[in-house]
Amino acid sequence: MNRGVDLVARNRWLICRRLVQLGVLALFLAGPARGLWWVKGTLAASTWFETILLVDPFVLLQSLAAGHVPGWIAVWGALMVLVVYLLLGGRAYCAWLCPVNMVTDTAAWLRAVLGISAGRGWPANLRRWMLIMSLCVSALIGTTAWEQVNPVTILQRLLLFGMGMAWLVVLAVFLFDLLVSPRGWCGHICPVGAFYGLLGRASLLRVVAARPDACTNCGACFRSCPEPQVISPALKARSRSAAVILSGDCTNCGRCIDVCAARVFQFGSRFDRRLRPQRD
Repeated sequence: MNRGVDLVARNRWLICRRLVQLGVLALFLAGPARGLWWVKGTLAASTWFETILLVDPFVLLQSLAAGHVPGWIAVWGALMVLVVYLLLGGRAYCAWLCPVNMVTDTAAWLRAVLGISAGRGWPANLRRWMLIMSLCVSALIGTTAWEQVNPVTILQRLLLFGMGMAWLVVLAVFLFDLLVSPRGWCGHICPVGAFYGLLGRASLLRVVAARPDACTNCGACFRSCPEPQVISPALKARSRSAAVILSGDCTNCGRCIDVCAARVFQFGSRFDRRLRPQRD
C-alpha cells in the first residue's frame, strides 16, 4: 500500500496531466460516441455547451494571414484562450491539453527503456521559423496552412471519425522522437509550441526553484524535463527572482516537481517573493 501511495506521490502532476488530457478528449468523443454534444469541434476551434466558442489564437493568426476576416465571436473566443494561457503558462497547452504530448512522452519513455541516447541536434530557433513559415504559407495559399498537417488536429479527427492512413502522421511523430531526435517534435519542430512559448514569456503561473541550495545534483529533473535548458538558471539562482523559471519554453508540466526527492521545485508565480533559498 505504501509503495502504491509513494508511486502516486512521485507522479502526481503527471497523473493530473493525463486525467486532464483524457478528460478533454472524452468530452469531444462523447458527442459521436454517446450523442452527448457538450463539445463540438477540435482543439483548433470548438463550441462548448452550444454557447461558448473557443478558438486557438494561432489558428486565428493563420486565418488572418490567409486573408480571412473572422467574426467578433471568433475573436472573443481567441481572446479568452489567450487570457487563460497568459495566466497558466503558454506552453501549458503542450503539456496539459495537447493529445500528441502523450505520443511524444511515450516515445521519450521508450527511448529511456531501450537506452537510446543518440539523436540529431536541431537549430534552437527552428520551431520559431516554422511558426513564421506557417503564417507565410497561409498567406500564399489562402487557408490555415498548419491545420492541414497539424498532428494535433489529425489525431483528434482520427479518434472522432477514423481517417485510415492518417494514422501514419501520428506514427511518424512517434518514430521521429524515438529514433531521430529526443523530444524533437515538440522541442524543435512544432510551430504551435513556438506560438505558446511566446505567450509563456509573460505568463503568471511558474515553476519556482524554491530551495535551490537543497539540490543534490542528481540530475533527475534534467532527465525528466522536456525542455531541460530552462532549469539551470533557476538552480544557479543568487536571488529570489532568479529562482523563478521565466523561460517561455517551460511547459509547466510539473515533472521536475514530481521527480525531485529534495523538493527543490514547486509551482508559484512570476512575482513570487515569499520563499528564500535555504539549506537543510
